[in-house]
Amino acid sequence: MRYFALLLVGLIVMAVPLVGCSKKSDVDTSKLESSFKSAEPATRSAVDEAVASIKDGNYSDAIARLQGIASKAKPTPEQQQAIKDTIAAIQKHMAEMATKGPGDERKEVGDLRKSLPK
Repeated sequence: MRYFALLLVGLIVMAVPLVGCSKKSDVDTSKLESSFKSAEPATRSAVDEAVASIKDGNYSDAIARLQGIASKAKPTPEQQQAIKDTIAAIQKHMAEMATKGPGDERKEVGDLRKSLPK
């Protein structure tokens, strides 16, 4: 029985970070998408891929794609501002996740350990 309890705790400890990472993004991409509606197809496709990365929570890929668009596509001033604002929103969201995520997970695991039979 004790072995089963330890195995259960181990599985939960490994699963908590995965569950936390699967949350959809809270970064607003509407300004970015609307500023590139009339862009050429290749640029629009690159923006769509960056937005998909943001919505999937793959922020490092999204930032890299947005920086590539800013340097290669020669965006208008409005588009440049949308890129800067989106990157800033991603960085802010990542900072918020870093400051509150681990403590919450540790509390949940601690509560779970207390509820297991000894």
